[in-house]
Amino acid sequence: MRRTHRSCDDHFRDHCGVFAVYGHPEAAKLTYLGLYALQHRGQESAGIVATEGKELRHHKAMGYVAEIFTEPVMSTLTGHAAIGHTRYSTAGETSLLNAQPLIVTSNKGLMALAHNGNLVNAQQVRRRLEAAGSIFQTTSDTEVIVHLLAKSGNESLREAFAEALRQVEGAYSLVMLTREAVYAIRDPRGFRPLCLGRLDTAWVVGSETCAFDLIGAEYVREIEPGEMVVLSAGGVESAYFSPPMKHTYCIFEHVYFSRPDSVIFGRPVQKSREMLGRLLAREHPADADIVVPVPDSGTAAAIGYALESGVPLKVALIRNHYIGRTFIQPEQSIRDFNVKVKLNPVRSLLENKRVILVDDSIVRGTTMRKIVRMMREAGALAVHVRVSCPPIVSPCFYGIDTPTKRELIGSHKEVKEIADFLGVDSLGYLSMEGMRKAVADAERRYCTACYTGKYPTDFVELQLQAEATAAEKTDLQEAFSNKRARFD
Repeated sequence: MRRTHRSCDDHFRDHCGVFAVYGHPEAAKLTYLGLYALQHRGQESAGIVATEGKELRHHKAMGYVAEIFTEPVMSTLTGHAAIGHTRYSTAGETSLLNAQPLIVTSNKGLMALAHNGNLVNAQQVRRRLEAAGSIFQTTSDTEVIVHLLAKSGNESLREAFAEALRQVEGAYSLVMLTREAVYAIRDPRGFRPLCLGRLDTAWVVGSETCAFDLIGAEYVREIEPGEMVVLSAGGVESAYFSPPMKHTYCIFEHVYFSRPDSVIFGRPVQKSREMLGRLLAREHPADADIVVPVPDSGTAAAIGYALESGVPLKVALIRNHYIGRTFIQPEQSIRDFNVKVKLNPVRSLLENKRVILVDDSIVRGTTMRKIVRMMREAGALAVHVRVSCPPIVSPCFYGIDTPTKRELIGSHKEVKEIADFLGVDSLGYLSMEGMRKAVADAERRYCTACYTGKYPTDFVELQLQAEATAAEKTDLQEAFSNKRARFD
């Protein structure tokens, strides 16, 4: 038998989710439930740190939230304040060493830190700190913030934290726990979401509002870009640690990452995804009998496509939600096994039908190619693929685990070539204008770097060069010497 990891789909990997509670006697249990609702944002490891005002009690491990936090474990995490983290690695190795929250004792006191995002200048700052004598315990970029915080000459923790954050660049939505307070911080550009809520007299913070729904908390507002919110016995305090910057919210949160029942960047995700599908139907109609979503992430866009086009929606691909972290494959090869174990076509719905297959994105194209083949084998007469975003042409450096540029099929193939690779009758991507319209981005506040290759921060070109082939490096060096690619 051969053990196979479940990472067989071809979507971008979810980044991380953070959650925090202050002022509730069961803070850790509420944090556990919050992380459970945010499990889609990271499936490698999870951790919770809680305090009653003296010690910071913690537990973290590799695996799913429900597997890690058993009743005996939860009984040890007592206190009125807690923070939690669920992780998929985007910077640093996949290991328990890098699981968060990070717990630190320094000249600023005892604290725990959890981070959603990615610091694009982490390596440069880390080399500078190591040259000055800092010793790092993990390979996570989050630890850079901890060392900068410890080296600050400010006696005030808040001022020291602000000083540290002004030295890093990139995406970070952070929650930090001390003996006295919970801190919630969002980077000045606002790449990743972070929300504030209330549960009776307690305060909660989370990456998505769906986590508030599970525990019955009321959504109050977003943590603003560049804002530091402090929750303590004195109530809620807010300050801005950075000058205003152009907002660059991650548009892929609306396309794929966030749960459809969340409100992200002030907008319901379900509303955005249905509109993505409606505009896709206007831009790329097809003569077909049924619309079929690729579950689960393509479902909302497929609903919008069906409503706009008048072509009936049929759930003709069934997803197995219970394959776990690993599964056993027979020694004798089964064609397309990695996809078949996760998705199965409904032959009675597909036989002799012309199908519009709707998905949120195509990354490498390998999984979609197998799905198309499965649908033809199930009797589909024609398969038209529709994608509710433009072609992905560049990797993300802001908290999303993405392939290198050369692995992205959209970076080196035209739409007709991709259609030929997939083996489809037609292929249509939503335009950039359509995607912006669907998320109400008239002010161009969203980051679209994965679709344009134009990044809003410095240091990204160094990472691009590090992953490039020799031929690509020559092109990149020439491009950067002429003019650095700027955010549109």
